[in-house]
This record gives sequence, C-alpha cells and structure tokens, in this order.
Amino acid sequence: MNAHSPSPATATAGSTVHLLGTLVTFRALAADTEGAFSLVEAVTAPGQGTPPHRQNDDAEAFYVLEGSFEFMLDGKTVTSGPGAFHYVPRGMPHGFRNPGTAPAKMLIINLPGGLHENFFREAGDPVADATRFPPMAPPDIPRLVAAAGRYGIEMLPPA
Repeated sequence: MNAHSPSPATATAGSTVHLLGTLVTFRALAADTEGAFSLVEAVTAPGQGTPPHRQNDDAEAFYVLEGSFEFMLDGKTVTSGPGAFHYVPRGMPHGFRNPGTAPAKMLIINLPGGLHENFFREAGDPVADATRFPPMAPPDIPRLVAAAGRYGIEMLPPA
C-alpha cells in the first residue's frame, strides 16, 4: 500500500463527520463502486468552507443542491446556486465557502474513490446527528495538514 492508497479502516455509508464547518455524510464509498468514485453529501454552515487546496491523485466534482457556494477554481471565484456543477481536474487549485446566512448543501464526487473519503474520515470528527452542527471551533491545523498529506491533498496559502 503506498502513501495514497485507501487505508484499511474506511468510512461507512451513511455515517457523518464534521470538518471545517461542513457535515460530510458518506453516500457511496469506493468499496461500493469498485474504486471508481466516492460520493458525499456536504452541508456547510454559513461563512464556513475549505481553504484553497489541490490534489494530483484524484479529480473532484461539485453539484449544488441548496443555498449558494463561492467556489475558488484555479484563482477565479464564482458564486453558484442550486443546479450548478463544477468539475475540478487533478492538480487544479480550488476551495469553497458558504457566503449565505443559512446552511448550503451539495454533492461532492471524488474520482477515483477512496482518497477523499479516507481524508474526510481521518481529518473530521464523527457526529451522531447529521442535521446539527457541533459548536464551531478553530480547526486542528497540524491534524488537517498531516491527514491531507497522507491522501495526496496539498493545502495552499489563501489567495
């Protein structure tokens, strides 16, 4: 197993973790898709989101279901609402945040499966209730960066 291979202890379908103000619920795992992709539902609290980052080992796609998201895609920022789709090829710097006053929801697909689902599982904190955000607290940056590095994700400085 290389540094970017999925770990033996993976997430379970239907479980939820909290990471960077986002509730990530695992909907389809690499184990369910012959490794082709992973699918998560992400509900992001107002003002929360991911810092700029990129990965060279997997591609990512976002489909907005509710609310709006600001996506930073290769240095450009675009605000997207329900029905918007963004594909992020390997190596493209990207990030997102919820600029609204209510939670926003989207689906995130990672291709191939496994890397991001294991990153989410390792960097996030399990939650029992996928409908409630835990109290917001500053992220554990060393834990986040270490987990990201194990799954081929490079955190970038803010734009």
